[in-house]
Amino acid sequence: MKTIVKLFVLVVLAASAASCSNDPKIVYLADYLQEGQAEKDAMPAIREALAVCREMNASRLVLPEGTLRIWPDQAYEKYQFISNNTESLKRIAFDLEGMDNFVVEGKNTLLLFTGFISPFSIEECENVRIENLSIDYTRTFHSEGIIEKVGDGYLDIRFPEDYRCNIVNGCLYFTDENNITYDFSNLLEFDSQKREPAFLASDYWLSKRTIQAEKLESNLVRIKRHDLKGTVGNVMVFGAAARYNPAFFISDSDEVWIRNVNIWHCGGMGVIAQRSRDIELMNVDVVPSPGKGRMISITADATHYVNCAGYIRMLDCTFCNQKDDATNIHGLYMAVDEFLAPDKVVLKWRNSGQYGVDFVKPGMKVEIVDQKTTDTYCYAVVKEVERLNKIATVVTFEEALPEGVERNMVVAADEEYPDVIIRGCHMAGNRARGLLLGSRGRMVIEDNYFHIPGAAILFEGDGNFWFEQAGVREVIIRNNVFENGNFGYPTWGAACIAVGTRIPELDKAERGYHRGILIENNTFRVFDPRILNLFSVEDLTFRNNTIEMTDDYPYTFEEKNSFVHHHCKNIVIEQ
Repeated sequence: MKTIVKLFVLVVLAASAASCSNDPKIVYLADYLQEGQAEKDAMPAIREALAVCREMNASRLVLPEGTLRIWPDQAYEKYQFISNNTESLKRIAFDLEGMDNFVVEGKNTLLLFTGFISPFSIEECENVRIENLSIDYTRTFHSEGIIEKVGDGYLDIRFPEDYRCNIVNGCLYFTDENNITYDFSNLLEFDSQKREPAFLASDYWLSKRTIQAEKLESNLVRIKRHDLKGTVGNVMVFGAAARYNPAFFISDSDEVWIRNVNIWHCGGMGVIAQRSRDIELMNVDVVPSPGKGRMISITADATHYVNCAGYIRMLDCTFCNQKDDATNIHGLYMAVDEFLAPDKVVLKWRNSGQYGVDFVKPGMKVEIVDQKTTDTYCYAVVKEVERLNKIATVVTFEEALPEGVERNMVVAADEEYPDVIIRGCHMAGNRARGLLLGSRGRMVIEDNYFHIPGAAILFEGDGNFWFEQAGVREVIIRNNVFENGNFGYPTWGAACIAVGTRIPELDKAERGYHRGILIENNTFRVFDPRILNLFSVEDLTFRNNTIEMTDDYPYTFEEKNSFVHHHCKNIVIEQ
């Protein structure tokens, strides 16, 4: 009797599984993978499965367990302008453009990419979920080597087998086993024991043509430049020359959730979102690939958000050893370049990292800002927009602009700003800064851990260099641990929490650019006494915080004051 019952149960389970696999709303990639294809190139199967998903309006694409090798040869292709990344004709593995109410579900799946290919592109989508998978590459976009010898104007660096190198006419070239070239544009030394940027190490901005190289052995190279310095045993990272392939590109989309995802490597930012709303990252880990001995995880910011709205939530994430900041949240400024009529102007991008990124739309309310003071000069409503090219756009307003609007003033959207929650995240070992905060929505930064070589939190924004709109209005920073920050390059931050806004004529500014900041119940465990360095801030309160001094690093700067502020109003420091 028990045998009959067991057989009945097995039949029921098999029937249930069959009904699930035949559900037209659920597509299983395994059904489209030919034998051995997962190990060779899963891209053809991915294309076929996504085509079926579109045709059937599927709700879910389920990936199999194990590793899927993915090459760019048969990937989707489109030219993309991605803010703060490099524009180019891109190959894309999962192009989800226009797909709504859709889930890509991994089964602890490893997506292992080779070459210049972007994992996910999410454009003009609504309610998209990506979950339970990892992203890695067979060869990183940057290169790493161990410093074996330091001489007068030269370094001898030994590269692991993963980083093949050749010398041509005295220039150093990196390739992979398929002879794909990986250019570099900078060097940065990392401490091999602490696994973080070396103490006070600075970037060397250069290229293969500005340093001389010679091969001493098959994988030992001497590079020469008069100012090169380093420490034997440390890792020299040759940073990628461009940001071609972010892991997740989100544009003009609503409700995108990324959960339980490891981004072990990519050739750009981990998650970059522009003109989108309601984005949540939960348990997203940007860390070096386990077991491969790499120092660097990804080649740029872990996350970056531009002209977004609704909410941005980053919960229980880890952002470690990426080649730039943990996040940057801001709007965009275009500059007034020419007046065509009282109500019509030509706007131009002044930062090449923003080329091709449109944000001005008919009906949009914009602020026109005096770039010399960052004061808002006036507001206007857009009537018509004509894009001339990736740099210039003609904008007609509902009414004539008031007198006093001048060339080089900057224009930004003044509509809904995102509310931000960053909670329970761990940030350490990366280049530069932690959180760059620029939203005018409500931002809550709580229960996080920071061990950052520059400022753990930086309030940025300017209309003269980066052309990034910021100016916070309500920020709560509470219950965080700030541990031994500012051990890296001095320009990455003047304090644990700092302001980096550039305001050429600050004496003429009417208001503080950043306003409404509460810092309470945090622990600052620091060797560097500089806790706050403020600039053009109004209404900041620092209270009920614990400061513990350490001797974990030597302090080498002259500034001994913990709290420094210039051109600020209503600053309350309670110790």
